[in-house]
Amino acid sequence: MTMASEPEKAEAKNRLAVAAGAALLGAGLILVMFVLPAEYGVDPLGTGAWVGLTELGATGKQIEALEASAPNAAQTTIVVGQAAPFKSETVEFAIAPRQGMEYKYRLDKGEALLYSWKATGPVNVEFHAEPDGAPRGYAQSYEKADRQTAASGTLTAPFPGIHGWYWENTTDQTITVTLTSAGYYNLSHEFRSGQPTKNKTF
Repeated sequence: MTMASEPEKAEAKNRLAVAAGAALLGAGLILVMFVLPAEYGVDPLGTGAWVGLTELGATGKQIEALEASAPNAAQTTIVVGQAAPFKSETVEFAIAPRQGMEYKYRLDKGEALLYSWKATGPVNVEFHAEPDGAPRGYAQSYEKADRQTAASGTLTAPFPGIHGWYWENTTDQTITVTLTSAGYYNLSHEFRSGQPTKNKTF
């Protein structure tokens, strides 16, 4: 085994020192030229602006400012008390072939309605509302779909009025719709063409 001479050892050390210095210099250049402009919006050499990195830094600062100013989850929790307990019901409606019907609940602004309905066949459905004081025949639509057999969701009434569904049976067979709901309603209305409105109090 040949032992390295002292000059060879010194040369090896010099090479190692040069390599380490080059690595540190490269890392420093990357930091100054790219990382600082992109992460912090600091651009001492102007390279960040040249390659478009300072915009990233500015965006990052804006996001940090928004996160710092945003209230935490506990502060944004909203509890809305109600004078009376919530109501619930499960009702079934038979819809004859080529017929439709509506079922709506009276809700004041901010009152919640949880619902789930299913049908024994495909129905066209529109979830909508009639605001208090609106012109006759006006309806505010929430969602509308064809050939549905089920839906579930939550509504927080954006205004006082009656809120509910129109189901249309376009088939040649009678379809049964089963609705389960819970909420702060105290009155419901059932509308069918050619029949008087059925009102129910809770």
